[in-house]
Amino acid sequence: MEPVISVRNLTKTYHVGEHQVNALRSISMDVHKGEFVSVIGPSGSGKSTLMHILGCLDQPTSGQYFLDGRDVSRLSDDDISLVRNEQIGFVFQGFNLLTRTSALENVELPLLYGKSNISAAERKKRAMAALDSVGLGARYDHHTNQLSGGQQQRVAIARALLNNPSILLADEPTGNLDSKTSIEVMDIFQALQRDRGITIVLITHEMDVAAYGSRIVSFKDGNILSDVSNESRRHAGGELQEFPAVVN
Repeated sequence: MEPVISVRNLTKTYHVGEHQVNALRSISMDVHKGEFVSVIGPSGSGKSTLMHILGCLDQPTSGQYFLDGRDVSRLSDDDISLVRNEQIGFVFQGFNLLTRTSALENVELPLLYGKSNISAAERKKRAMAALDSVGLGARYDHHTNQLSGGQQQRVAIARALLNNPSILLADEPTGNLDSKTSIEVMDIFQALQRDRGITIVLITHEMDVAAYGSRIVSFKDGNILSDVSNESRRHAGGELQEFPAVVN
């Protein structure tokens, strides 16, 4: 089976003044459909640089990135925008929510920028269903600055799911959360993989968090140190509610 994500000899070099920083050093790896890959490494190891490239937010200095068999470097700007909006969902450590806006309005945002001509009523219906699926339907009208960190991350996950992406990229999604809330968030990610078959690439520096993945890839100094199946995977054990598919 062809991998959904494939990178070959990927290199990323930054120039900071007179200094050259080698964020990625000719790495190669594949991710297959439905995998939950945890990418772990210390700060500066290159893991977040990899995520930005996988999410089409940045370009490598050299090497190739194939997404569903397509060479991303050959895609037009419009095609890349469509990939980001329709195929990939993003979850970040800092939540990236609009603070003076309700949870519902934050979740609706992806439908405002997609190609789907969805009515305001349908947009609200889908956003409500997405919030319900992560257990926040009762707080749809709360501004995000009225929510706890864990609740804000749930809003961010609901927003990432709204266009039914096949790939979810999560950059340190538990970095601002306590241990109990981190487990609840990892429960959602595991349910997404198990119940919906979503491919997940999760970036973390914590082994306790990486252990929820089915595979662990370790980074250091821009290199892959190891890439192993996680035989002692942790299971949070929850269940995600369904919500309607996008109607184009």
